[in-house]
Amino acid sequence: MQETKIDSLVSTTLGGDVSSAFSEHALNNVTDYLMTLGKNLVVALLIYIVGKFIIARLLHFVRKIMTKRNVEPSLRTFLDSLISICLYFVMAIAIISVLGIDTSSFVALFASAGLAVGMALSGTLQNFAGGVMVLIFKPYKVGDYIEAQGYSGTVKQIQIFNTIITTPDNQTIIIPNGGLATGSLKNYSTAPFRRVDINVEVAYGTNPDDVRNVLNKIIDGDSRILKDAGHEPAIPMTSMGASSIVFQFRVWCESANYWGIFFDSTEKIYRDLTAAGIEIPFQQVDVHVKQN
Repeated sequence: MQETKIDSLVSTTLGGDVSSAFSEHALNNVTDYLMTLGKNLVVALLIYIVGKFIIARLLHFVRKIMTKRNVEPSLRTFLDSLISICLYFVMAIAIISVLGIDTSSFVALFASAGLAVGMALSGTLQNFAGGVMVLIFKPYKVGDYIEAQGYSGTVKQIQIFNTIITTPDNQTIIIPNGGLATGSLKNYSTAPFRRVDINVEVAYGTNPDDVRNVLNKIIDGDSRILKDAGHEPAIPMTSMGASSIVFQFRVWCESANYWGIFFDSTEKIYRDLTAAGIEIPFQQVDVHVKQN
């Protein structure tokens, strides 16, 4: 009986010690966790404050550069949003990592999503990249007369994905920016001056001086034609064809006057040559009949 009481007393005492030790260990674990969590929260808060300040400074720097380079407002807003989203995403990943959360799954998920979207929108992304290049480097601008991708016309709008031009007969053409950024493009409006070249064919036997006299009078009578140093008019004989000799009416003008001078001079050349009695040949076939 006495031994049973002693065993019961020992068991009770040991059980109490084990329970007390377990409780103390659990309390220490909770305390360590809370302290670690508190430190991580403080570090995450510091990363957020410092990161937000750095992002603001970077965005201010980027905006200043875009303003100095006269980047189009539409592209400026888009790039501002894109850079801001990317920087905040990097900061969010850093904060999540500091809090002890595994970020590898997040990065893998976003990488997979980005790859899938990139493959699905490869053509669209090419046009987007082309639009960015066009808006930054400005090979042409709104109002320029360009020729590209088999079309020519005046640029009306430069969008992120497409460029809209209007042809001389008022057709609207939408050209993807990818081809404009990587292909050949002719911009007629870049230079302030252009040369008008008109081929003038006259019959064999015509005195070249007579032709030049008529053409020089046309040049002298048009104030839009430039006659200063470096833009002197010229009327060279360029070739001798099958049924005519060919002169070239070469005059310089401001780019805005190109088509007006081209059309007006072409008509006036025909009228004045005809009035001067200079024959303008046309294609003809001579048939000789030989009798046996």
